[in-house]
Amino acid sequence: MKILKFKNNQKFKYNKKIIIKDLILLLSVGIHQFEKLKKQKVKFNVEITTDPNLKPNIRSIVNYESIITDIKKLTKKTHFELLESLSESIFDEIFKNKKVKKIKLKIEKLDIIKETKSVGIEVVKKKI
Repeated sequence: MKILKFKNNQKFKYNKKIIIKDLILLLSVGIHQFEKLKKQKVKFNVEITTDPNLKPNIRSIVNYESIITDIKKLTKKTHFELLESLSESIFDEIFKNKKVKKIKLKIEKLDIIKETKSVGIEVVKKKI
């Protein structure tokens, strides 16, 4: 009787993502005068793809609490006329972390147009 040995040649390819869903903050954003005078509710959804080759430990992960803190700090600092300029500021901040490879960011104004639940933008930015 001959014994067969199977080689385990499995290789994996996968992504690691940090997900922040439905973060709602009051901030100053918009081009209209009334938007400059009163803060409005804005919802953030963020997906951050990290380096999949890093072994998970406390030093190698991207901490979602720090990302939320960074977004809060950015939105308290200044008035943003456009959601697009706000998104670029968020990208700049999050991409300071070298482990971050790609960010999908959705920003929605919740109370600006009565007939809608929300209006906003979605942008994906990736390191090349």
